[in-house]
Amino acid sequence: MTKPKSQAYARRFNRVLDYIDSHLDEPVTVEVLSAVANFSKFHFHRQFSDYIGLPVGRYVQLMKLRRASQRLVFNPDARIIDIALDAGFDSPEAFARAFKAAFDQTPSDFRKAPQWGAWSLRYQFQNHHREGITEMDVQIVTEPDMLVAALEHKGSPGLLPAAVQQFIGWRRETGLSPVTASKTLGIAYHDPDLTPPDEFRFDICGTVATAVPDNPQGIVTKTIPGGRCAMAHYVGSRDHIGRAVYYLYRSWLPMSGEELRDFSVYFEYLNLDHETPAPDHETRIYLPLADRSV
Repeated sequence: MTKPKSQAYARRFNRVLDYIDSHLDEPVTVEVLSAVANFSKFHFHRQFSDYIGLPVGRYVQLMKLRRASQRLVFNPDARIIDIALDAGFDSPEAFARAFKAAFDQTPSDFRKAPQWGAWSLRYQFQNHHREGITEMDVQIVTEPDMLVAALEHKGSPGLLPAAVQQFIGWRRETGLSPVTASKTLGIAYHDPDLTPPDEFRFDICGTVATAVPDNPQGIVTKTIPGGRCAMAHYVGSRDHIGRAVYYLYRSWLPMSGEELRDFSVYFEYLNLDHETPAPDHETRIYLPLADRSV
């Protein structure tokens, strides 16, 4: 009986975390959050802190600062005062104090040289996961070969934003894989939940028309091989996309009668994290399948 109760409890908190993700532009009150979870508002503070490991107000502020920090780096034309006001702060000074307390860098210093390792540690919460997906629409598609420029990341998943920043800089500098005319993809060689941080590998990619010349960023040319794939369209924060990947491997694949091809699962990002609220992220997940003739 304990496990179903635990799962039901997790589902209620997952609704709360999803609600917070979707309402970062608005004041978020304990009254509203306790109603979303169907908990008593008199006990909600304690329940949230016990489950996540942080008071609810601090958690909400960190989520707002997370989005603000990404805008600082990936939207260099956005003014700090506008980012501060959008994050719900009354002044740039209040924003700077909260930002420095959270990340040990001022907003302007973070924009110039973000310390992504320390930043990522702020977002490691106890029980910060989402309930598994129980159903998705999966299609069998045949994809062509894709020539891509790839930045090969190896190391802690928490340092992926630094690799993304480097790849975006290369894209802007060279114009060889423009965002508006090229696909943006990621190749996941390892599950971050099951792989030691120093062994984790992930390629950040953009399609290109020709091979990539030598460059100081270390971007290389690769081919994502064409063939049959199971494709699922995932909508929601990419922080939790593992739910959909697990569904494909653990639920869909065993029931499908399909066999896997010798290539990693990969993603196509239909919009960009720093330009889109997390609940509206759209991603196509491709699970490569063996040819039926094999």
